[in-house]
Amino acid sequence: MLNTIRENIEQRLGIKRATKPSKKGEVIEGITEFSGRFKNWRGNEKLNNYPFVTNTYAPFTPMRRALPMLNLALISSAGAYIDGTDAFDLDTKDGDINFREIPVEVEAEDMLYSAKGYDAEAVKSDRNSLIPIERLLEYAENGVIGKLNNVWWSLSSHIPNAALVANELAPRIAERLASYEVQAALLVPASRLCHQTLGIVAREIERQGIPTMLISVDRAITDKIRPPRTAYYTGNIGETVGKPNWKEYQLRVLDESLRWIETLDQPTSRKLAVDLETETEQDRGEK
Repeated sequence: MLNTIRENIEQRLGIKRATKPSKKGEVIEGITEFSGRFKNWRGNEKLNNYPFVTNTYAPFTPMRRALPMLNLALISSAGAYIDGTDAFDLDTKDGDINFREIPVEVEAEDMLYSAKGYDAEAVKSDRNSLIPIERLLEYAENGVIGKLNNVWWSLSSHIPNAALVANELAPRIAERLASYEVQAALLVPASRLCHQTLGIVAREIERQGIPTMLISVDRAITDKIRPPRTAYYTGNIGETVGKPNWKEYQLRVLDESLRWIETLDQPTSRKLAVDLETETEQDRGEK
């Protein structure tokens, strides 16, 4: 009876609730088939004959809070870890499905990277190219977002076993986000393979009722995985948020991506308008 009354009130107010997980919203559709193909994969860093996940549908959670009131979570798969702590294990066939919760106060010079599948030179030069802490803190100071959550999440750059991501890693990440009461999550993949990893994580986070945005520089992979919201452009692997030490480039990528979290009303993959403006700046010798 109470549920019926609540549903009637929400309908009159125009409130849309996230639907319960269904076959159309599974994190990996045909996960048993993937596991069989993965078992026969011989494993290699270049991902030769790797059985990428393919999904048809995408879960979706509508945004219920405006950006200036948002507690935003940041998830990066650059393989970052604090100097003096254990690195991610890059040698196992399955991949390392642990994650690190890192306070935003930790400085860039205190970070090291377990990099596989991407060149870490850009993120070492300017972590904002993959971990846009400074850019997002600037957005919080200027009222573009409410705040950046006080910890961010670091994942390995090389996790081939997508089934483990779906069954173990993604639910744990979603649980941690919920415990911090975040209202949306921005996901930044570093390598080609972690476009798949974070796409799967995004799907699980949305299944648990938190809107996401994944920034992609490899549309072919993210179109297969079907994260709920994807902002893509022709960028470089290892520089997903933009070229290192080029603040305006990074802000351009982030600005449109973040605003789409609020405005998109269905699962969407949309191209950012960063390329043309950047080419114009380069022609002028601006950076």
